[in-house]
Amino acid sequence: MSAGTSSSGDTPGGHLPPLVYKLGHEELVIRRRYEVLSIVNDILVGLWFLVGSILFFSEETTYVGTWFFVIGSVELLIRPVIRFSRRVHLQRVPRAPGMPTDFGPDY
Repeated sequence: MSAGTSSSGDTPGGHLPPLVYKLGHEELVIRRRYEVLSIVNDILVGLWFLVGSILFFSEETTYVGTWFFVIGSVELLIRPVIRFSRRVHLQRVPRAPGMPTDFGPDY
């Protein structure tokens, strides 16, 4: 047993040590790109719905506001497409033996 850990492997604060996985450079780049794409998509969804909501304050712009809501709804449908594409893309990356098959949090 090393200094600073209890017999159960916990750290002095009672927490388990973090799991560390070594990933290849290509997989990290893929993950980062999909994360950025997902963040940009989420920002756009918020903007479409915010602008649509503001346009609903005036009767003259309600029609245009409705289209912003439709665009925002389509953008929401893009989220699962991004997640699915990421999963497919990561499955194509060769993995070292013993690497987990789970790909971490979905974006």
